Amino acid sequence: MCEANAYLVDKSGHESLFLEAVDKVEPEEEGIRLVSIFGEQKFIKGTIDSLSLVDHKVFIKPE
Repeated sequence: MCEANAYLVDKSGHESLFLEAVDKVEPEEEGIRLVSIFGEQKFIKGTIDSLSLVDHKVFIKPE
């Protein structure tokens, strides 16, 4: 499987898991919508900080 996990990155660089098995990352005017392979959706006001494609990770900086 090629899903990623999404992590929030705080100002000190600490990562905390936000959503597992992310299938879609959809930019919206106010932030980012993430959708998992199980249909769970989460919205976060923030920006994508980085992607680690080999490790299947999406890093998001919340506002």
